[in-house]
Amino acid sequence: MIHATEKSLKELGDKVGADEKADIEHAIDALKAAVKGDDKEIIEAKTNDLTELSGKLAERVYAQNAGSEGGEAHHGGGSSHHAADDGIVDAEFEEVKDEDKK
Repeated sequence: MIHATEKSLKELGDKVGADEKADIEHAIDALKAAVKGDDKEIIEAKTNDLTELSGKLAERVYAQNAGSEGGEAHHGGGSSHHAADDGIVDAEFEEVKDEDKK
């Protein structure tokens, strides 16, 4: 959770306001400190705080990206979006057990 949020902040640095970035960084630091302890309730509370803040950031960035992509498509511009562009492969698989290989 900490690593993913730090990575998102780094990647989205220009899309994050200074106050929001400071709040998220504070939540990250608080969770790091909580993890060093052994109080499960504090760790869960700090995790929830960070989850809420990073979730709001993700929603806002997603909405901005959806709005800008929709605007480009509306004007006839923009690029087509393919799953391969994301590096994601949609595939099906079947587990083959050793006894089935014979």
